[in-house]
Amino acid sequence: MKVEIHKLFEVLLKAQKANPETSVVHSLAKPPVLGDFLGDLDPNLVLDWSDQSFHGLPSLRQKVVERFDYSPICTSDNVLITAGTAEANFLAISNIVGPGDEMIVDVPGWPQPLVLGKAIGATVKKLERQEDNGWMFDFGQLEEFITEKTKLIFLCNPNNPTGHVLNEADLLHIVNLADKVGAYVLTDEVYRNMEWNCPLTPRMATLYDRGISTGSVSKVLGLQGLRTGWMVTRDKNLLFDSIVLREDTSEIMNIMGEAIADIALREDRFKAAVRKARKSAKENLDLLDDFVKTHDELSWVRPVAGLIGLCKLNIDLGSTEVAETLLKKPYSLMVMPGSAYGYPNHIRVGAGGGSKNDIEKGLDRLDQYFKCRA
Repeated sequence: MKVEIHKLFEVLLKAQKANPETSVVHSLAKPPVLGDFLGDLDPNLVLDWSDQSFHGLPSLRQKVVERFDYSPICTSDNVLITAGTAEANFLAISNIVGPGDEMIVDVPGWPQPLVLGKAIGATVKKLERQEDNGWMFDFGQLEEFITEKTKLIFLCNPNNPTGHVLNEADLLHIVNLADKVGAYVLTDEVYRNMEWNCPLTPRMATLYDRGISTGSVSKVLGLQGLRTGWMVTRDKNLLFDSIVLREDTSEIMNIMGEAIADIALREDRFKAAVRKARKSAKENLDLLDDFVKTHDELSWVRPVAGLIGLCKLNIDLGSTEVAETLLKKPYSLMVMPGSAYGYPNHIRVGAGGGSKNDIEKGLDRLDQYFKCRA
């Protein structure tokens, strides 16, 4: 199975080579440092694997259930620890979807399922979110897409990159449609706990017996480098099949990542980290919102959740050209072109990273760019 490179990764590779001085793309909270955890790590920890369960460290799986509100419908037995949300998504898609099957994916959204579905040989149907409807999609289109061949509906909720959130009524409607044809519904819930103007995102694994929730410590806790995430589902056969598939890919667990994640998800640490991340992100989102409101070159639907949003470019240039110009001197600024998501008239901006000064620096250079075009 050959997987094509998706545009988002192409942009990241190009930006890394250019080494810009600043950016407005941060999609995760400010990362902690290893020293923050050393005092709680066991110096006698054996760096092989936990030797306790192929599902992952039992204490970590229990904390996932508790911190992310899967209880009482789901227990730790419904959790598989994975190498980040990306591996959880990969394992689920690879086990559910085969050549000739159909899968439905929301766009704009995380590009991983699009390239995986194509590589598998499935028919991938793009469920288009509408900007003029707050980035909600049309249920009529979803109903038209669903057939007896539909095996999986994949949704980012909260959505990456628009920040839209599907509520429980929306999700139950989707579940009802999926259940008619026996399809699975997977929601990538990595931005949960970053809801701004709505209740906490409902858990798909708790709503449907073929529901799958994926997530990780990457975004809200800033622990992307741990590569520690999870798949939660009541379908224990899918969990077992995922363990079997993982045996031939990443094999066994990342014990150091699991150990640190286990510490990070302790109740006191978790609550403090979420409060800190939310405070910083709210300040940065306000800065972005003020910038958009004072620049006619941009407009957006402010994200309801998450750390990133899509801004529409109200100029006669596409996002790829804008982003490539900004990468160069004198701006040396990284923005994510919406073309990476298939939306060439938008740019993606981010409120993560933790530093208000960095956001201000990046926005100042974007302001210079717009003034030079005037």
